[in-house]
Amino acid sequence: MAHPIRHFLTITNHRHQVIIHCAKAGILWQGLRHDLSKYSPTEFIPGAKYYQGDRSPNEKERELYGCSAAWMHHKGRNRHHYEYWNDYNPKTKNIENVEMPVRYVVEMFCDRVAASKIYNKGSYTDAHPYQYYLRIKGKNRMHPNTEALLCSWLEMLRDEGEEKTFSFIRSLDKRDKR
Repeated sequence: MAHPIRHFLTITNHRHQVIIHCAKAGILWQGLRHDLSKYSPTEFIPGAKYYQGDRSPNEKERELYGCSAAWMHHKGRNRHHYEYWNDYNPKTKNIENVEMPVRYVVEMFCDRVAASKIYNKGSYTDAHPYQYYLRIKGKNRMHPNTEALLCSWLEMLRDEGEEKTFSFIRSLDKRDKR
């Protein structure tokens, strides 16, 4: 059964939490534009159809069909997902991970913290985003420099808390170098 209102509330609450985190991290404008594609019919309709409340609807769609069309749409439009940063390398003739600009790694961090808060609700701890990250750690899913940077911030959050981690991130130079 579809749950359009519950899905709308979940993605909107998540987006608002990301905006708060992006403001704390010094990238408010990025936060205001975060995940707007989730409101498009291509993403919203499957999201409502496969809504579960405790995990991404994309996971249910993937279980049923072997892939998620909504996720394919989403990752191709949102630069804070490491999956966006894959390209053909003409030297090796392979698709390879590309290092993400710092400002998108910051947004990815904010996104992961917000998602952990939304899905874990009252049981959330600062260790949850790191525990979720462990599912992909070391599996060559993102550029090694991107992975090391994200991991360091998730460990800092886990070990030293939100205030210190966001303060540190806010102090970084987040301008794109390319």
